[in-house]
Amino acid sequence: MSVAEVPVAASGRRRLQRLGTLPVLQIIALFGLGIATAISIPGFLSRPSVYSTLILASFLGVAALGQTVVVLLGGIDLSVPALITGANLVSAMLSGRHWPFALVVAFVLCAAACIGLVNGVAAFHFRISPLIVTLATGAMVNGLALQWTRGGQVSSRVPVWLSRFSSPTGSVLGLRIPPVSVFWAVLTVVVTVVLHVTVTGRKVFATGANIRAARLAGIRTGRVWVGAFMLSAIGAALVGILLTGYIGTGQAGVGDQYLFGSLAAVIVGGTSLVGARGDYVRTVIGALILTLITILLIGHGARQPLQEILIGVLILFFVGVYGRDRPVRDRV
Repeated sequence: MSVAEVPVAASGRRRLQRLGTLPVLQIIALFGLGIATAISIPGFLSRPSVYSTLILASFLGVAALGQTVVVLLGGIDLSVPALITGANLVSAMLSGRHWPFALVVAFVLCAAACIGLVNGVAAFHFRISPLIVTLATGAMVNGLALQWTRGGQVSSRVPVWLSRFSSPTGSVLGLRIPPVSVFWAVLTVVVTVVLHVTVTGRKVFATGANIRAARLAGIRTGRVWVGAFMLSAIGAALVGILLTGYIGTGQAGVGDQYLFGSLAAVIVGGTSLVGARGDYVRTVIGALILTLITILLIGHGARQPLQEILIGVLILFFVGVYGRDRPVRDRV
């Protein structure tokens, strides 16, 4: 290779590296699934069907928001489904007891933040595996919610505005667009800006890349970890509240489908389990992919076991693609 060819080759490698940081596989899969679903399921492109798809993806995307930040740190949060179910049951029960709904939301989100605080402190300061900590707190939350609501039997009085907010027939500024999907879009922009532009985002990526180096650089890594788990808990509880408006009541086990759903959205989106590589935009794409797969399978009569098998295959595939790289701290 001549001297003149060296810069060209280096430039080509840099372009390939930049391409590798883009969710190319996910974008191709998303468009392919959209086309396949539109062709094979009659009426999928109708407004109610498209809006229902966006709403289901919104619930999954919000549930996976905090999970994304936790995974960027190299952790995992398995308490998400229990927090969703607990928030759904408790918010429905308290609203049925004529609590002001603003007070219901404040109570549920504050309780979730406390649970996230426990998860973060136990995982970081007591060096307990996040998998074990969140699995344990999730079991306790689920048990407490069922006990408090007498086995999930609740009577609710869901505000009309919340039902409209979570409904495909809702509107925003007079436009017939599901408010919850608009909320998710705004949330996506805010989270993306925070992660990629602000000091807080740089702290998250620095902590996930090398916690020791981040600590030496003056970053309070404990606060970053605790904050990530609190965000995950609050996001899960928020989904539980939104589901109260969507289904009109509390329902035991409503969060079960998010056990691996929230984590799968992160992994399928291409965020690496080794930390510090990925972002929330990838998770958004992953949530849309999983929602389309579910609709496609249901539309063709596939049952729940087949859906779970396919999601497991997808997780294995994307972990194989994005999870084999060494952590950043081992490469610098």
